[in-house]
Amino acid sequence: MKVAAVLVAYNRRDLLREALEGLAAQERPVDRLIVVDNASDDGSPEVAEAMLESWGERARLIRLDANTGGAGGFAVGIAAAVLDAEVDWVWVMDDDTVPGPQALSGALRAHEKYRATGPDNLAVMGSRVVWTDGNDHPMNTPKAKIGADRNERQRAASAGGMEIRSISFVSAFLRAERVRELGLPIADYFLWNDDFEFSARLLRDARGLYVPDSVVTHKTVKRGSSDQDPGPRFFFEVRNKLWVFRCSRALTPWENLMYTAATVRRWYRTFKASEERAQLRDCLKRGWKDGWGTNPRATRLVLRDVGVPVDVQIEVDRLSKVERRRGLSRLGLFKPADR
Repeated sequence: MKVAAVLVAYNRRDLLREALEGLAAQERPVDRLIVVDNASDDGSPEVAEAMLESWGERARLIRLDANTGGAGGFAVGIAAAVLDAEVDWVWVMDDDTVPGPQALSGALRAHEKYRATGPDNLAVMGSRVVWTDGNDHPMNTPKAKIGADRNERQRAASAGGMEIRSISFVSAFLRAERVRELGLPIADYFLWNDDFEFSARLLRDARGLYVPDSVVTHKTVKRGSSDQDPGPRFFFEVRNKLWVFRCSRALTPWENLMYTAATVRRWYRTFKASEERAQLRDCLKRGWKDGWGTNPRATRLVLRDVGVPVDVQIEVDRLSKVERRRGLSRLGLFKPADR
């Protein structure tokens, strides 16, 4: 199995250094490493460039001219990773994610155990994410897949894991073959829910596995879930969730209803716990308007003028055409002018 790691960085130089040190210290070495810098101005690109020297030709630094958010950065990095036809898994993470030494080997061992019990239909694996105190991070702890049948649960358990329906990009393993079939994350999401939509898209009619033996540390400022006082980012939560429910084919109709109900409860809890309700109301109003009144632009258009290398942009264009050809949006990711 050949694994390409993709790390997206933006203005967290010291954390980036820790993340790269963690990747270099893997018990089972990473085969390829792609760092995408989202136009950082704190010296992050220079840190990455210096630390990647020891990787030689196995590593690549892509410096974008504009901040495309996590969604754009991961779209660029994943496209660069799957350019290598020999890559089997794409391992994605942010620059505040520090993988433990067995993060990669633990995931690959779980995959081998899973393969031994039936069809090799894993599309996504996710690591156990802890905070700096060693406890599970509530922001990135997945839930068991609702509606999984007995065989699915047993196969996941035999591999030492749990079946899942989605995962965050804080240490997720994406099957490269599946990416080549279904396209890229939607760059226009910018922040939040791009990982939910994309992992759910890859996992529709496929299998996902949460792997507790693959451990990473998510070094957020606080240990808490993302619905705890999200501030101005709540705009992206609202708009992007509506985009998922309206435009994506990642979820089945009954899942759409289930996740819609869960989202309403989540937003209620966010408002109830917040001390900045006026700000949240403004974000809700603007996100609601954009979520209902617009569709996300094609990823190839979002990334066209931000400094994506030519070979990667060609792959982005190709995968955008895959999305369009396969009809992966219920209402259409592409406006008439893009068809």
